[in-house]
Amino acid sequence: MSHDKRVALHRGASSSSPYPVSRLAPAFDSGELAAEVAKAEAMLSARTGAKLRVIADQIRLLQQEARKVLAEAREEQALTQARCAFRRIPGHTYHLYRKADGAPFFSMLAPEEWGGASPDEFLGSYRLESDYSWTPAQRADQPDDTSELVSQLLRIGGLST
Repeated sequence: MSHDKRVALHRGASSSSPYPVSRLAPAFDSGELAAEVAKAEAMLSARTGAKLRVIADQIRLLQQEARKVLAEAREEQALTQARCAFRRIPGHTYHLYRKADGAPFFSMLAPEEWGGASPDEFLGSYRLESDYSWTPAQRADQPDDTSELVSQLLRIGGLST
């Protein structure tokens, strides 16, 4: 194939030609080209590996969070299923005890209100929240910054006045 035929086959600027179109063009060294391709593939592999490691770390964190959520749900379910001889009212604190047969139950009486010694094993005190979740009494006085955070996000997003 002569030089003239190759030039005729390529339509476009000589700088975009996949092969030299002039005798003055730099010669292609297949070894250098192979080395460049290998370098590009190595870089691609490194970038892909790094991205996959980030995703794997995120998966591990999500798995940990899922285990935590499930553990909290089991605990909440156990509290919700505890026997109770009165109507539960959100905002009130109730005291959890265990009978001799192992059955948990809620009482309105705190351990110190039993007149010296409670007849059953005390397990803890919990406040019933408005969404019917339970907050341990020792954390009930801690401020819940979640609602403040949501309010701030709504203000930033222009969704709240």
